[in-house]
Amino acid sequence: MRPTGKVILNNRDGVAVGGIARLDKKTKNLVKRLRPGEVAIIDHQDIDRVSAESLVEKRPLAVVNAACSITGKYPNLGPLMIIASGIDIVDEAGGQIFEFVQEGSVVNVSKGVVYLDGAEVARGVPLTIAEVERRIEESKRTLGRHLGDFATNTMELLEAEKEILLESIDLPHITTAFDGRHVLIVVRGQDYKKDLLALRPYIREMKPVLVAVDGGADALLEMGYKPRMIVGDMDSITDEALRCGAELVVHGYKDGKAPGQSRLEDMSIPSTVFHYPGTSEDIALLIAYEKGAELLVVVGGHNNLIEFLDKDRKGMASTFLVRLRVGAILVDAKGVSQIYQTRLKSWHLALMVFAALVTIIIIVAFSEPVRQFITVLAMRFQIWLMKLQSLI
Repeated sequence: MRPTGKVILNNRDGVAVGGIARLDKKTKNLVKRLRPGEVAIIDHQDIDRVSAESLVEKRPLAVVNAACSITGKYPNLGPLMIIASGIDIVDEAGGQIFEFVQEGSVVNVSKGVVYLDGAEVARGVPLTIAEVERRIEESKRTLGRHLGDFATNTMELLEAEKEILLESIDLPHITTAFDGRHVLIVVRGQDYKKDLLALRPYIREMKPVLVAVDGGADALLEMGYKPRMIVGDMDSITDEALRCGAELVVHGYKDGKAPGQSRLEDMSIPSTVFHYPGTSEDIALLIAYEKGAELLVVVGGHNNLIEFLDKDRKGMASTFLVRLRVGAILVDAKGVSQIYQTRLKSWHLALMVFAALVTIIIIVAFSEPVRQFITVLAMRFQIWLMKLQSLI
């Protein structure tokens, strides 16, 4: 689509929002640059929950998606989270928007149309909560078929990857000490930041070895913790986190490639490559287990069908096998923030104030030094009032 030349002058012509545009075809890269009040332009089919949480945290004025945010393939909740947070989504705007809009340009978004310098450059469909809910309900009807396909793929992969469970793992050289220690593995998954916050007392008391999987390192640093090891593709993590001093283990694949290694080489940061067919989360679990960890606590892990479909994985063979292997010492802390939530009610505060007042009254009533001190203060106040009256 070429710019139409149609000029939109002001809000009376229907301009809903306008702001600086940030563009990236990978949402996890975009959120590193996105600031509140800007317009996020992405190309993300079936927006997953973790990506949606990252976008909502940045508070953009609107999200313009070149792809379809919810195809109905499975009930992904990302679009619903974004719209429920008060952020509009312009859906299926088309890939041509990346040709006409540059990073930092000021764009206006109105009724599904994106304008640059008053000219239309893209047109999409404004998503509503009602439409997203309708698609979610429809996708639930086909979830059984996806479950069957997922199980079939898992069984096929199990046969190919059974050595994970039956044979010893050839680990690369690791310097981080795990033997006899608790290990907390932070994965960029559902509610991982909330769960990590709920585990502060555990971290303070047990001082576990902190292992981050990709973007989990940034969450640890935000809360004042420093990871001892970072495992992953190194694509959803900031440069600051990579330079924090943690031991870096790059996820390499069975074909011999390790895409994340080139980024670290460009930054002159040493790293170790671990070639493994599973996920980076699986690698973190295996390393800690094989190195003698006493207990493995996982925050934000992926362990159900929706989460694996969110990650566009057709099976969970490696994760299933790894969890079987380490299960004796594994504690999944996912959702721990929902177990107990402290809520301070107004009557709690009133009771605290009343108790404090009663304590003060008792101290005054039974403490002779305190009564004498209050008497002296009262006399000095009276003298001050008399001097003030004489001046008047």
